[in-house]
Amino acid sequence: MSELAVAALRMGLLLVMWILIISIVSSQGRDLMVGARNKVRSRSGAGTPAAAGAGGGTSAAPGGSSTTPSTPGGPSATTPTTRPLATRLAITEGPLKDTVIQLNGTPLLLGRAEDADLVLEDDYVSGRHARLFPQGSRWFLEDLGSTNGTFVSGNPLSRTVAVEPGTPIRIGKTVLELRS
Repeated sequence: MSELAVAALRMGLLLVMWILIISIVSSQGRDLMVGARNKVRSRSGAGTPAAAGAGGGTSAAPGGSSTTPSTPGGPSATTPTTRPLATRLAITEGPLKDTVIQLNGTPLLLGRAEDADLVLEDDYVSGRHARLFPQGSRWFLEDLGSTNGTFVSGNPLSRTVAVEPGTPIRIGKTVLELRS
């Protein structure tokens, strides 16, 4: 092989290495920016996807923000309000399988960050991935701008939704469900 070909090969490999490094750094930066943006939103209470919904009542969340879970057609007579609030969150798949968490009617932050209420050690989970919170006699789930998404009954979560007991919630490799 000629010296010129070796030098061209070295330059090509160096270029590929720099492209990979830049893509990794930008990917990590996007993940950090999503977490920072959600932290700012939760403090100000403005701009959250749930707060932007129309209609329905609001309830104060721990960070001072207000959320408005949107249900089609608003409150309906077909949903009983006397149903007891689910009290446990069971992990059915993933690294924490067979773990049961007592909810005590308080919101739960799910994610990989140390300040999350339920820390999920998983590369597919964002730092502040999702929030599960009660309102009335129901639990609602909100994706906090996660990179890989949150799935309820196999469907990607695009807005805040009510979650019934027994409904599978997938975050990364972990599957959870509410239980009474």
